[in-house]
Amino acid sequence: MVWTRVRLCGPSGPSAGGWRPLRFDGGAFRLKGTAELARAWLVLRLCAWPPAVAHGLALQAWSRRVLGSRLSGALLRASVYGQFVAGETAEEVEGCVRQLRALGLQPLLAVPTEEEPESAAKSSEAWYEGNLRAMLRCVDLSRALADAPGPARNSLMQLKVTALASTQLCKDLSAWIQRPGGSSELSPEGLAEAMDSGRGVQLPCLSAEQNRHLQASLRRLHRVAQHARAQHVRLLVDAEYTFINPALSLLAAALAARWNRPGEGGPWVWNTYQAYLKDTHKRLEWDAEAAHKAGLAFGVKLVRGAYLDKERAVAQLQGTEDYTQPDYEATSRSYSRCLELMLRRVSRHGPLCHLMVASHNEESIGQATKRCPDRR
Repeated sequence: MVWTRVRLCGPSGPSAGGWRPLRFDGGAFRLKGTAELARAWLVLRLCAWPPAVAHGLALQAWSRRVLGSRLSGALLRASVYGQFVAGETAEEVEGCVRQLRALGLQPLLAVPTEEEPESAAKSSEAWYEGNLRAMLRCVDLSRALADAPGPARNSLMQLKVTALASTQLCKDLSAWIQRPGGSSELSPEGLAEAMDSGRGVQLPCLSAEQNRHLQASLRRLHRVAQHARAQHVRLLVDAEYTFINPALSLLAAALAARWNRPGEGGPWVWNTYQAYLKDTHKRLEWDAEAAHKAGLAFGVKLVRGAYLDKERAVAQLQGTEDYTQPDYEATSRSYSRCLELMLRRVSRHGPLCHLMVASHNEESIGQATKRCPDRR
């Protein structure tokens, strides 16, 4: 991933300085041992095997029954978990971060709270309060891992809204937002004021119980953002499924209205935009301009997307419109357009506009880095 907050070169091309683009020559492999590379290859093959992807949870449950929870857990930690998770302890995470820094990379920590929307695990306020405590600890760890004291080097952390607010609440809010005139009752400014004041929120589209849960969720989101700002940690709000993204964007905008104000030092709350959705460029353009008119800093994490198959399956099952791009090439074109839009805005607005190019695609990274100025 590439993160830029500096002025970029204009459309005419890169600066005449000594900027050297990123290289993709496998140099990162030199920091990995044979066992780590073998594990990476094995996990890659497993993730490319359709039966393992489709029945992953069932295979995990079968492993627990046959091997027992301890042995099954050890096998998981040595394979998939060990590949994708920085570590279970602060010491393990620090070791992983040292390897990243040797490559000139900064860490982006995330609390692992991935659940399917229908999961029964999200059934009580206690679950969300536990996630809140975990996220506050993650903020502290993100700050502790910074390679410079104070605000000079700001850390990054991913924020998953559905770890602090129920998927059902986000689904109901999204449905109301998409109704004609429904968004007028759910302004980011109103929710930001509710977060700041702690006053109760009573929305007519929600039941009394849901309103209480919304109020608790706003409090949790506010606490994380407040603590992150105090610790100089920037929060990147993760995108999820299409049917709840309107609510996630609303809550991200509410946090931004509070924490991305002028004089705060750039955007502390960023939103994620998924290029595999057909309307992403339009929404990104609208949101960027709205932030500019409001005098707010604007932070964007630009991704291709992670829920393509599920989105298409849901659309087919429900007989609704498929909001995803038709193929990989269309997604790449969408990503390139969104990237160019944000590169222009970073060039124009400088410190008030931050962009993370979150892509595994060499062409996309090259598109961004060739526009960066000489920073030696």
